[in-house]
Amino acid sequence: MDTYLTTMQILGLAIGGMCHSLLGSIKVPLANKLNIKEDKVGALVSAFGFTMIPMAFVAGILADEIGRDLVMGIALGIMICSVLVLANAKTYIAAVIAVLLLGTGWSALVNVLNALQGPAFLPFFGKDTPLSSAMNLGDFVFGAGAFVMPIATAFLLAKVGLKKTFSWFAVLMAISLVFVFFVNWELLKPDSTKVIDDWLRVLLTDSVVLICCIAFFFHVPTEACVALWATTLMKDRGVTDGKASTLLSAFWLVFTVSRLVAALLMPAGMDHTILIVLAVTCTTATLGLALSRSQQITVGWIILLGAIMGPIFPILIAQLLGHVGENIDEQLIGRAIGLFFCIGGIGWALMPLIAGKVAAKASVQKAFFLISVGAACLTVLTIILSKLAI
Repeated sequence: MDTYLTTMQILGLAIGGMCHSLLGSIKVPLANKLNIKEDKVGALVSAFGFTMIPMAFVAGILADEIGRDLVMGIALGIMICSVLVLANAKTYIAAVIAVLLLGTGWSALVNVLNALQGPAFLPFFGKDTPLSSAMNLGDFVFGAGAFVMPIATAFLLAKVGLKKTFSWFAVLMAISLVFVFFVNWELLKPDSTKVIDDWLRVLLTDSVVLICCIAFFFHVPTEACVALWATTLMKDRGVTDGKASTLLSAFWLVFTVSRLVAALLMPAGMDHTILIVLAVTCTTATLGLALSRSQQITVGWIILLGAIMGPIFPILIAQLLGHVGENIDEQLIGRAIGLFFCIGGIGWALMPLIAGKVAAKASVQKAFFLISVGAACLTVLTIILSKLAI
């Protein structure tokens, strides 16, 4: 086991999770500092999300071509620059540039980190442990970073202010960057050295790769929509603002812990069955939210969704990586991850937009009928995926 690799992975995943919730954590003080309204704050969040669509794909190509170590180092370097620019931003344009840089670095970072989950974490488990256990453990660390970030940010903002909060975050990124130079990257290089010129055709014509990517297209917006409108649903059922925020934190806590539970208890050979059960339950719960008229039942469905949605992404990407590594070529793992995130990012951008229009014309609750259709599509695709694995 490479201790430097595991330490770098833990720090990198925690930082990745923190970046994921960074803008939400500093939204109010940043808006006050720049004197901008909610629409411009929303545009900053969108700018971060949209960078994932092209950059995750580009990062995957670069990781396979020039090496994961270089991509990892460049990604962290860009992210350090971005938070320092954001710390000193005095105009909205400067903040937009900083967020675009942050999204670019983050997209490259998560590509490499997902490729390294197995080597970094499988040594902690016993023989014949499925890759999904390592993916779930890594994504637990990512989720823990996202969960801790708002708490840590609130503490630092009260103690040292916005600028120094960003500076401390940059220091944490720099520590992770140091470990990049100590990892034995030679041991992580693919054994295969053959040239695959038509790699995009190879990936897009592979049934398992395509099904995994389309399944992620439906899963990631379902997760995003539940997180986005959970508080609105609860408030519509009479839950107070304070309690709704607390329950949303509980949703994310359950979401994160479910990944740790899956990492520790996932039985070998059961990935496909568990994925189908989770997808079916997700469909039932989102439909339940669309039909619920009770405060308690609505809250119950939201917390249940936290528990069942947490492990879906790690299991799904484990299926993708395992298949590409064993049946296509290890050299294409970075590209496969990039394609996976690119297609998922399109779903992330489109579904909340469409659901938002439905919510504006009808209600948020009615929008969950559409979201449940997306979850049903995910269910169908997981069943097809299990058939392809036979």
